[in-house]
Amino acid sequence: MNTDDLNFAYRVRHALNEKLDDLPASTTDRLAAARKAAMARKKAHVPVRVTQAELATSGAGGFFSNPFSWLGRMRVAVPMLILVAGMVGVYQYEEQQRIAELAELDAAVLSDELPLSAYLDHGFNAYLENREQ
Repeated sequence: MNTDDLNFAYRVRHALNEKLDDLPASTTDRLAAARKAAMARKKAHVPVRVTQAELATSGAGGFFSNPFSWLGRMRVAVPMLILVAGMVGVYQYEEQQRIAELAELDAAVLSDELPLSAYLDHGFNAYLENREQ
C-alpha cells in the first residue's frame, strides 16, 4: 500500500468510528459476530522462510551448520590477506633497496674512494642528510 491508500484507510476508519456510538445495539452485535466469524476463518500463522544469509547474520546456526558457509567468509578474507601480504612485500623490498644504497655509500666513505674535499662540501652533507631520511 502506498501513502495515499493508507491515508484513505485511516479516514474511512475515523469516519466509521465517529458514528459507532450512534449505531443500534443489534447492528453492533451483528458486526461483532461478523468479526468473530472472520477471525475464525483467518488462516493460521504461516512461518516465514529464512534464507541462509539471514541465518548467518542473525547468529543462528553455528559455523559448522552449513559445510560451505566458510567459503562465503573466505571471499572477503583471502583478498584482504593477499593485499596485506603484498603491502608487506613492497615495504620489505623498499627497505632492502634503501639499506643497499646506504651500504654502498658507507662502503664508498670507508674505502676512501671519496676525496677529502667531498667531506667539506656542504652539498655533500645535504646529500647525506637527505639520504638518511
